[in-house]
Amino acid sequence: MAVGIGLLGEVTAQVGGRAVDLGPARQRCVLAALAVDVNQVVPAERLVERVWGVDPPRRAQATLSSYISRLRQALAHSTSPTTSTLIHRSGGYALLVERTAVDLHRFHHLRTRAAASTGDDAGVEQLLTTALGLWRGEALTGVDSAWATAERDRVHQERFGAELDLIDCRLRRGQGEQLVAELSRLAVEHPLDERVAGQYVLALYRGRRAADALEHYQRFRTRLVSELGTDPGTQLRDLHRRILNSDPSLLTPPTHQPPTHTPPTADKAVTPRQLPAPPTSFVGRHDELTRLDTALEGATRTARTMVISAIAGSGGMGKTWLALHWAHRYADRFPDGQLFVDLRGFSPDREPMNPAVAVRGFLDALGVEPGRVPVAPHAQAALFRSLIADKRMLLVLDNAVDTAQVVPLLPGTDSCLVLVTSRNQLSGLISAHGAAHLMLDVLPDAEARALLSARLGRARVAAEQRAVDELIGLCGGLPLALSVIAARASMRSDVPLSALAAELRDLGLQALDEDPAAGISTVLSWSHRALTRPQATAFALLGIAPGADTGLHAAADLIGLSPAATRAVLRELEQASLVARDVRGRYRMHDLVRRYAADAARRDLPEADRDAALRHVVDHYVQTAHTGHRLLDPHGTPVQVDPPVPGCHPVPLADDPAAMEWFQAEHACLLAAQHAAAAIGWWPPVWRLALVLTSFHVRRGHLNDNLRLWQEALTAADHAADHATRVLVHRNLGWAYAKLTRHDEAMEHLDRAIALAEESGDSFLLAHTHIALAWAWELDDEWQRALEQTLKALDVLRTMDGGYSREAVALNMAGWYTAKLEAYDRARDYCEQALALHRRHGDRNGIAATLDSLAYIEHRTGRPAEALAMYQEALGIFRDLEHTYGAVESLEGMGYPLSVLGRPEEARAAWQEAVDMYRAQQRPHLAARVEAQLVELERRLQGTT
Repeated sequence: MAVGIGLLGEVTAQVGGRAVDLGPARQRCVLAALAVDVNQVVPAERLVERVWGVDPPRRAQATLSSYISRLRQALAHSTSPTTSTLIHRSGGYALLVERTAVDLHRFHHLRTRAAASTGDDAGVEQLLTTALGLWRGEALTGVDSAWATAERDRVHQERFGAELDLIDCRLRRGQGEQLVAELSRLAVEHPLDERVAGQYVLALYRGRRAADALEHYQRFRTRLVSELGTDPGTQLRDLHRRILNSDPSLLTPPTHQPPTHTPPTADKAVTPRQLPAPPTSFVGRHDELTRLDTALEGATRTARTMVISAIAGSGGMGKTWLALHWAHRYADRFPDGQLFVDLRGFSPDREPMNPAVAVRGFLDALGVEPGRVPVAPHAQAALFRSLIADKRMLLVLDNAVDTAQVVPLLPGTDSCLVLVTSRNQLSGLISAHGAAHLMLDVLPDAEARALLSARLGRARVAAEQRAVDELIGLCGGLPLALSVIAARASMRSDVPLSALAAELRDLGLQALDEDPAAGISTVLSWSHRALTRPQATAFALLGIAPGADTGLHAAADLIGLSPAATRAVLRELEQASLVARDVRGRYRMHDLVRRYAADAARRDLPEADRDAALRHVVDHYVQTAHTGHRLLDPHGTPVQVDPPVPGCHPVPLADDPAAMEWFQAEHACLLAAQHAAAAIGWWPPVWRLALVLTSFHVRRGHLNDNLRLWQEALTAADHAADHATRVLVHRNLGWAYAKLTRHDEAMEHLDRAIALAEESGDSFLLAHTHIALAWAWELDDEWQRALEQTLKALDVLRTMDGGYSREAVALNMAGWYTAKLEAYDRARDYCEQALALHRRHGDRNGIAATLDSLAYIEHRTGRPAEALAMYQEALGIFRDLEHTYGAVESLEGMGYPLSVLGRPEEARAAWQEAVDMYRAQQRPHLAARVEAQLVELERRLQGTT
């Protein structure tokens, strides 16, 4: 029975058209919190925070479980006895219903369709009217929490945007006087909204009230200047000029209706809040903060919002602290969110981050579904700029190496503010982009004293002023050095500051005036001497760990302690300001500290110990990723890995969502682990990491990362003694090139894989490689060549035991290629054999893919009803698996039988969604193919009227 969830008004639920009792307010809040992220796992901790806030009662988790149980019972009649609408997965819960069963998501869907209906204002008006008709009052009525208040504000902004879109549409259709009353209300409610003002002025003029229109413009301009210090924008000023000139074209709609302009939106309504926590006890930098304030206010006065402030200074000078302190102070000025990235410009053991990697991270933060992320980096950057066009966002680009790294991350419009930090003076940003340059120097003595007072207390600092003066002098005003000293002093509260100053003085100091960063080495050597042996070993090993940060379990395998003991050691290093822990519980070092730690590892630890530690942590990543790969692709070819090395304790992953969460958190470290293994000549993990990451990379659309890993694996293959490894690497490298449409390079490696497989005499290797070669030919629409390779694979697979998965895949491929060659009876036979194998072994992805092939065959042989049923079943499975590449192809296919069956509106909707998805996936030739079908559909419909 159908479920309906209402959020756009009182929070309600219906099962089979009958209202469901949702219980008390907090229980309703649980349902609302799940419905907002429908079909996604919401961690239990996040649910607790949404319902009770950041300080929940002690038994909140138990109460949450009780609420979930009651809601599950209330919704029980909506599903079959074997399926639950409300499920528990990997430490969280998910509400599984059709997205459009939730009125909020139905509202989003209608707005998206309206935005895509270019040139059809009648259709746009109908869609937006329907969308706004879903509202029954104030969203989330009956639910009271801090999260609900913020969510309510967000969706009401979306409603306001839809209202303005509808008014724009009606103005384009020639209305004017009919809109005056509604716009008068909106102008009172939103007195500084320029879009509302422009609509109201135009509606008044259309209603033959030119004097009123001009008067409202003047009132609006006066208020804008007095309250915001800015004039109206170009578009409104132009409208005012045309009214003054009695432009007759304003009285009638344009002969050519322009398309409705709505910037591309993320798949989920996401407002990113990526700023790390503000620095504690921040003091000083008053002049620098004032200069940043002045730049922002100057932009506001000139109606040019985007400001680029380039904060430069040597390492340890406090550039990131300043940027984060200022960003948190003004975060409320940027209601559309804040983005942050560490560009690793001066990391001691890693290359600076490729801007394309940063863009991809921003797309994830903005809620873009993986299947909608374009393949090409330049297309990803274009999508990013489109998504933030006209949004008021703050971007903090930390630790940049040069201007070239920053430019691809800059917005394309003047609606955002960008803060950049770097050790270099980014003259290119200043000259070409008008960036405001801010150079940080060491702290003056007064501000250095204030920093120590904030950390140690005023009384302690006042009691030993001479010792404090000496400590400040020894640190040379370097903020990072002062912070480390303050941490050391606070941990030894019983030791006089004079004794600490003498201890530091005895180390011998370098010329701090010439190189301020040298001070941190001196201070770190002092702190390093005070560490216990386990602390010093942990500190040194963290300096050589792969990746910019480290999770607890990986750190435990690196250091060689239990997780509990590792946590205790890391807590001590954190208290000494040698390690920082972020909000995700991951540990990282300032790059200067990391460089010192790496030097300590090379100086104090035997090479054999360093090598063993790296092998432990690399194997930790290999073993855990192997478990994750098996969860993501349970029917794929098994991957053989060696038993864990002694001292390696992989993370146990329970299910598919847990695997995806782990891969996402550890992705950068996994890439670094492959590089670390190659650096010490440990070759098996190099190609195994590439292999076990492939499923994650394909799901998330990280096709360029996938290619880079297999390119690195090629070097490992040259050191492999067996043919199987070399075949595996060449085959997967060829497939990685093919996915990026680099056909010549793909064929070079696939042909090499075929030759090596034939030399080896291994039938399974050969069959698997023929399948990969068939996929590559399919991407070029070479159906006969693809079929030939598939049939060669089938000949081998049918002689083998236990290869049902590959055999079923090959049978479906043979059926598809045969159907494309129009031999439908033979094609149906292949596909039915494949479907039987997939159903027997419960391979849902294989079932969906084969149903899609059979649906195509049924449609081409004049059985549209059967074809539609198969397409619908395939689409349901693909969407459940979040397999967007398969889903869009089934959507396209559905349009054909729907059209034949006399259901043109449904065909149009399926094809329009397919066009949007193809374009988002950067498959423009396929989008154009479907658009041609839409044109043909409209032509046929007009011919019947």
